[in-house]
Amino acid sequence: MTAPSPGRPALARLLLAVLFLFAAGFAAAEAPPQKTQVPGYYRLLLGDFEITALYDGAISLDEAKLKNILPRDRQRLLARQFLQGPKIQTAVNAYLVNTGSRLILIDAGAAGLFGPSLGRVVDNLRAAGYQPEQVDTVLLTHLHGDHVNGLVGADGERVFVNAEVWSSQADSDFWLSEAVAAKAPVNAQAFFKMSRDAAAPYLAAGKWKTYASDRELLPGVASIDTRGHTPGHASYLIVSGGERLLVLGDLVHNHAVQFARPETSIEFDSDPQQAVHARKRIFARAAKEKLMVAGMHLPFPGIGRVRQEKQGYAWVAAEFAPLRMP
Repeated sequence: MTAPSPGRPALARLLLAVLFLFAAGFAAAEAPPQKTQVPGYYRLLLGDFEITALYDGAISLDEAKLKNILPRDRQRLLARQFLQGPKIQTAVNAYLVNTGSRLILIDAGAAGLFGPSLGRVVDNLRAAGYQPEQVDTVLLTHLHGDHVNGLVGADGERVFVNAEVWSSQADSDFWLSEAVAAKAPVNAQAFFKMSRDAAAPYLAAGKWKTYASDRELLPGVASIDTRGHTPGHASYLIVSGGERLLVLGDLVHNHAVQFARPETSIEFDSDPQQAVHARKRIFARAAKEKLMVAGMHLPFPGIGRVRQEKQGYAWVAAEFAPLRMP
């Protein structure tokens, strides 16, 4: 004897149950969110040189640290870029230059001394296909902690064991001097100590070098005097195959405000008037000569150009692109 066929209502219920189980299976197969970002490096070719931008991370700065501008003007400029204070994100970048014969790192990031959101230069250098021991030269724009702390590991030893580290003479004389530090405000003492701690193992190994201003340090790499943010702040002009990239260092801390209003200083400037003068001079040159520029506190990868406007300047970020266009 055969079982009776199910009626239409029973068959419909059976199909619905199967569909429900099928859908539930698909729901269970959904991948959980990864909650991680991509590795922070970006590469481009400059003539025969390979440039790799390295992301150290980002921190939040109070917009009130931007000085010499009315609060309403500052807030208007931030709003034009869809930014809202009082806390504004500021990236920390470094740049790796492979000339074919040398591997040059410009600035070393903050390590872990400014909180967990920074300290990724070495991780991203490795993600980009390099190892710290392959770096043979480190050029420092200045000796603030978010640019030099990454020179040493948690054990106080050199991270870049085969590298010479170059700093301007003026910044070394200022930040590495215990006599100068002793005369500084108490709340600034920690920043002097960071500089001395970062330099100490390289000094002990005879790997700390200094230079005067405006000179070619290596083939295709020259220092540009942009003092003001610190007593010996330097930018670096990289030239290869007729192409040029100017690494600004800390001439800009906020792209939304300081390009449009380059007279805006920041609380961290050692000499605000001189820092403004350097920024205006370099912006004018970059716009006139159509230089490609890179900034340590511009939104990652921090590479682009400066366009002159009727009032002030504008930041034009580089487009993501393959290394060689077909």
